[in-house]
Amino acid sequence: MSKHRKKKTAAGRSKSVRAKRTTNNLPVWVWVAIGLAILVVTAGVFLWQQGTPAAQTDLEISVEQAYEYYQEGAFLLDVRQPEEWEEYHIPNTTWIPLGELSSRLDEVPQDQKIVVVCRTGNRSQEGREILLDAGWKDVLSMEGGVSNWRAAGYPVTNGQ
Repeated sequence: MSKHRKKKTAAGRSKSVRAKRTTNNLPVWVWVAIGLAILVVTAGVFLWQQGTPAAQTDLEISVEQAYEYYQEGAFLLDVRQPEEWEEYHIPNTTWIPLGELSSRLDEVPQDQKIVVVCRTGNRSQEGREILLDAGWKDVLSMEGGVSNWRAAGYPVTNGQ
């Protein structure tokens, strides 16, 4: 839909001239700024999606889900420090401090579901990654840790 108008030439004849569109009268720097803004927003959305909990949900489970797996006989691996373990821990779990896990992998079965736990959920993610990087397949970490487990009223014991 181009708009034309008639313009007289120096010889007095009419000549069809295309009318200027006002949307293209913006300076180049405005178009560059708009393009950069679109790029930044797109990249930001992409990065935000990569870091959202939804991206982790298949590897991190709730305390309630962990308790269900516990009842079904999953292998619970506690990666906390000695003083934390002695204060209280989940009965029938295996305790390997996170710093020792890489050198004690032979104590973790590869043929059953593993749920890695710690106090609040941060170190359990690290423990999960150590096992996955070493070739374990069915490894999950429990969000909220043993603190949330105890707060939910699930069984805990103290001492060695």
